[in-house]
Amino acid sequence: MTVLEGPEAKVTAVTRDAVRLGDGRELPSKVTIWTAGFGVPDLAARSGLSTDSVGRPLADETLTSVDDVRIVAAGDAAAPSDLPLRMSCQSATRIGAHAADTVLSRIAGEQPATINLGFFGQCISLGRGAGIFQCAQRDDIANRFYVGGRPGAKLKEFMCKSTVKHLADGARKPGSLTWVKDHKRQELLRARHGEALAAAERVAAPGMRDGPVDHERIRTA
Repeated sequence: MTVLEGPEAKVTAVTRDAVRLGDGRELPSKVTIWTAGFGVPDLAARSGLSTDSVGRPLADETLTSVDDVRIVAAGDAAAPSDLPLRMSCQSATRIGAHAADTVLSRIAGEQPATINLGFFGQCISLGRGAGIFQCAQRDDIANRFYVGGRPGAKLKEFMCKSTVKHLADGARKPGSLTWVKDHKRQELLRARHGEALAAAERVAAPGMRDGPVDHERIRTA
């Protein structure tokens, strides 16, 4: 299998027997399967908020904007700690619910909880009669277990039907949607924090006469 990437690989047209790319090439194709991807609205960037490389608003682990504590980033268009979770309905619904929990905590004058969300798999429907449910580790890495065929389609249908119920459950009991947790995220955050401290030490080393590195400032940045 060959994967084409980059601006020149943008599809400009699909004909009966070919796919036309942005650089003028035409790739012969007897069967073309067109799939959709995810994009991020430009609202955060247009509003002057700090964003990641694709435009997701940067937030801390409570989903609070790094620019303004009155702003909470909801759903899978958020980039907590510049370490966003995979864009999907699985993460969007639960991150959205966590954002609501953060708002409720701030209204009550309480410290919002940090997000701890793990994955359990990926699923896709292939018509009404077939589908695939790929099981995964909590850090979203696929494992060797899956459900395919008609059982896979039924499982996917069940997941879709249960989405509304899950949201209703989250409204009745805030925090209940984070029943799958990924503690490896905390390891990644600690490692990133350690790298930031080391980088700050290297930058400050030649000019230590100006004072030691402010570790507390780095921790809260």
